[in-house]
Formats: sequence, structure tokens, C-alpha cells
Amino acid sequence: MHAENRLPPARTRFLLSSATLAFALALGQAPAFAQPRELPDFAELVERVGPAVVNIRTAEKVKVADNQAEMNEQMQEFFRRFGIPVPNQRRGAPRGGAPDDDAPTRRGVGSGFILSADGYVLTNAHVVQGADEVIVTLTDKRELKAKIIGADQRSDVAVVKVEASGLPIVKVGDSNKARVGEWVMAIGSPFGLENTVTAGIISAKQRDTGDLLPLIQTDVAINPGNSGGPLVNMRGEVIGINSQIYSQNGGYMGISFAIPIVEAVRVADELRAGGRVVRGFLGVLPRDITKEEADALGLGKAQGAVVSSVNAGSPAEKGGVEGGDVITKVDGKVVEKAVDLRRMIAAVKPGNKATLTVFRRGSFKDLVVTVGEAERPKAGSDGTADKESPAANASAALGLKVSELTDAQRKELKLKSGVKVDSVSGVAARAGLREGDLILSVDNVEVSTVKAFQAQLAKADKDKAKVINLVVRRDDVVSFVLLKPVR
Repeated sequence: MHAENRLPPARTRFLLSSATLAFALALGQAPAFAQPRELPDFAELVERVGPAVVNIRTAEKVKVADNQAEMNEQMQEFFRRFGIPVPNQRRGAPRGGAPDDDAPTRRGVGSGFILSADGYVLTNAHVVQGADEVIVTLTDKRELKAKIIGADQRSDVAVVKVEASGLPIVKVGDSNKARVGEWVMAIGSPFGLENTVTAGIISAKQRDTGDLLPLIQTDVAINPGNSGGPLVNMRGEVIGINSQIYSQNGGYMGISFAIPIVEAVRVADELRAGGRVVRGFLGVLPRDITKEEADALGLGKAQGAVVSSVNAGSPAEKGGVEGGDVITKVDGKVVEKAVDLRRMIAAVKPGNKATLTVFRRGSFKDLVVTVGEAERPKAGSDGTADKESPAANASAALGLKVSELTDAQRKELKLKSGVKVDSVSGVAARAGLREGDLILSVDNVEVSTVKAFQAQLAKADKDKAKVINLVVRRDDVVSFVLLKPVR
């Protein structure tokens, strides 16, 4: 080997490197070394926020049969959250007897955090849904009975109140300023383990997994019992309420979702003021527009919500909205997709006017509509919805929400029977059902009303059928959809 191709000995190379470094420093040039960054320390945040995080236990009296098994209360919340029928606990109540002090109870566990020193606590609606008793446990081990001020199922936000004063409170941040990639932590009671801290980063924002709220996606570990607890940024501010996870087996799989705190506080303020949330109503069935449709219509960008149908006598019909219109803006705000339209209209106070920009037959047009009030469940004395019947529970367990077709819609669609799918999740979503589908029959029985639909589902559930057969119409195509309930 030629001498000029030989590498200098290691000692010589080290001396050369040292000389090069010294020469660079002599010239005032800093070496281009990467500066190490320390991992975040959450200890101070936990000390600051932790005292305002609470554990929430619920109990609901139920009727049960003699052969039903007991289940621990941590798993109860798990089953309720993911739409799985919940086995009732039994404590020796007479068969078929009315609930009393000795009746069996369905128990749940969740988390929450204190908004005000006088005892207002924010949590998830699904944590307290149907509860006859709510117990809040503070970090100082005090157990206080709580009253449900209001619960809004569509946003999954609830407010409960304990009689106390001088309580520690959280600092509310601005979820709109949260950035993808920033560190966040969660505090809650997974599986009943109080004041458990987990951490991660914000993975994405504006995830369309909620009915009305775009959610914050994180990789913070969330498990049954974490629901209702705070998502906290590195400034010690609450920016979300931990609410959901994505899972194929019921456990944490690296994806969790939180309700943005800006939206949650807005809902909470309405609940505190009146025990319920009032939302705007337009009366259309919207869907997303495809790129092919946008090009064919001359719209250009695939942006907006296509109006599939207009309810007879609705604010939309009175305002001149027609089937086939593409709504691109509401009061000047761009509508990217159908879910944006629903959220924007819901945020308009009933009775107020809204200007819709629609694309119709090659040109844009502004329509002024007077927004109506969306239907809401009947409120009980505690401000929450009345407890659902077994029939309603059957459809909820499958992840289905449906509504009846108007006479005008039946005439237009040339249908004698059928109910419209308003939202899907869980079992129904996995089976391929979509919002806007029309369910014509259940197990070969035609259904024309929501009541008939729910009754037929309840019958199938009572018979413990392994598969429920639906006849579904989507656009002009009719097909079979098989639902396989989790038993």
C-alpha cells in the first residue's frame, strides 16, 4: 500500500483533531456540535395540578336476574365507555322487584377536575350518565356527595357540584394554541388507581371522532378510569378533558383523544347556567363532496358540504336551501366538510340569522336562514337526560343513533319504511354503517319509526341472536349489513 493512502495512527488522529479544534476556537468559531436537550420534568406540574384532580365514583340501581354475575366497578366504566352491554351486579334483591336500598347496583369509576373553589367539577358525561349517586374523592381523602348540574351527551361534557369551599382549582389554558408535538400529561384514576400520572405528546389536532367537537389526539396512556381527567401542558394549564381511546382490544394502544378545553368550558358554562346546552338546527342531511364531484360541478376545490336532502318545514327549506346545493361558507367561515357545517350551525343561537354561501348550478349564492333549535333529550330533575329504556339501550350498545324520515323525505325517496342513521360508532361502525344510511328492516321486519326500530333491536338482543341482519339503503343501492354484538 502506498504511504499516501495510509491513515495516521489513532493517537496522531486525536492530536490532529485537537489541534483543529484549538485552531477553530482561536478564530472564534464555535464547533458545530448538537446541543443536548433534557427531557421534561413533570414533577413540579404534578404538585401544582394534582390537588385539583378528583376521583369520581358512581352507582346506579338496577333490576337483575338471579343468574347475573358480579363485576368489579373499575371494569364497569370500561364496558359502558366502549358500548359493551354491562352485566349488572347482584346483591340479593328480589327477582323482578323494584330497586330499593338493597337493590343491585351498577358501579362506575372516572376522573374529574375542580373548576372553582366553591366545588364545581368538570368531567365526562359518560362518567356520570344514568348515575343515582355520585361520590367525589379529593386528594386529601375527603369523600363528598356530588349533585349533577348538567350533562351533555353530544359533547361528552358534564358538570357536578360538591358542597365545599376553598378547594384547589386548575388553571384553564387555551387549547386553540396547543401545538402538535408539544409535551402534555394526564392525571386520573385508571382502574381506580387514584392520582396516576402519564405523559406524552400531542399527536394531532382537529380529529373528527367526536359528534360535534374536533378532538385533540395524543399518545398519553389513557385507560378506563382516566375519563374526565385533565390533559395538562408544560405551563400547568388544562387544555383538554381525556375522553376516548382508539382500541381494537379495549386497552390502550397508543392513541387517545381529549375534548379541547375551550369547547368544554363553553359547554360547562351553559350547563351551569341552565342545566342544558342549546344548539342551532338547520334541517339538512349533509355529506362530504368528492374531488370528482367538485371537478364535474366546476367548483374546483373539493371543499364544502353537499345537501343530500332538506327537511320539510325546516329553517333550511324556509331559507331557500335545495337538495344538491354545496354549502361552502357559514357567515363567511369556510366549510371544509360536512362535519364543519354541523358544528358551525350548532354554535349559532336559535332564532339568530346565518348567511349560507351555496354553490348551485355553476355559481355561488348567499342565502339567509333563521336557525332553529335542535331537538334535545328530555331533562330530568338533575339536568341530565331521562334514563333510556331497554330498547334505546340496545341501539346505543350497538353504536347507533337514528331518526325518523319525514313524509316529504319518504315521498322523495319512494320509501314506505325506514329510519335514517344520524351517527355510528362501535359495532355499527365496524360493520360498515355510515351516517346518512337508511335502515329499512331489522331481522326481516320493516321499521318505520325509531320506536319500532329500537323495539326490534331489543327483541334481537333479548333472544341473544348472534347476528342481527339489517337491510340498508345507501344512495340508490340496497344491501345487507350484519351486526355482531359483543356479548
